[in-house]
Amino acid sequence: MSEPITLNVGGMLYTTSLMTLTRYPESMLGSMFIGDLPTSKDQQGNYFIDRDGKMFRHILNFLRTAHLDLPDDFQELDLLNREADFFQIQPLLQALQAIKTPITKTKNNVMLNIFYDSWLHNVGSYTVKLVNVQIFSTSGALLKLLSSKFYYIFKGDNLSVASDMENLKFIPLEWVESSGTGMERHYVMENWKSLYASPSHRQIQNLDMFVHQVIKIAVNGGFLLNSLPSVSSDPIILHFTQY
Repeated sequence: MSEPITLNVGGMLYTTSLMTLTRYPESMLGSMFIGDLPTSKDQQGNYFIDRDGKMFRHILNFLRTAHLDLPDDFQELDLLNREADFFQIQPLLQALQAIKTPITKTKNNVMLNIFYDSWLHNVGSYTVKLVNVQIFSTSGALLKLLSSKFYYIFKGDNLSVASDMENLKFIPLEWVESSGTGMERHYVMENWKSLYASPSHRQIQNLDMFVHQVIKIAVNGGFLLNSLPSVSSDPIILHFTQY
């Protein structure tokens, strides 16, 4: 085994071997480490390549195994193809071409479940409704899409509903339904947040409106709704088809 080599690819560090990097010596990446092309280093002495660090993970795995393994819900084939083209790794380009056409034509059935709970809270002479929702889906892409479109407003600031987009398993939401009585001061005292949806930036007033926004976001994102759901069911089940 050759000595480990650390690469800084777009700010992300990868450690591998010279044997792996030169698996395809005719590629541009192979030429860089055989010595045919100049290389640059960062301040720590790591080889620096100004490309997409996230995509390089898949390129490096292909160099290690000569096999392309991608997540089931991988949505960035065009970007990965562009990176493979930059490094001129012909076997990887051929593997991408082999899977690109079937994936774009094959439809996927997607299920989304919405678990809903609410309770009333008295504030003086007023009663407000607190809402808790958990969204599960068989499609990680749909979860990421929804989490990018819903947001909270708290103390005048916009807050993301999901802190970890990379490892998203489900979306937990908790908000207070607006009563229109100007009780924002009480909301702040109780750490209650209001829920909004983009791009309309409309405040979510009730469960029907929330489900409507979920469907609208999914459809605009390329998911076809198979049937209208019943908001009285628990959980609320949505069936989509993704092409």
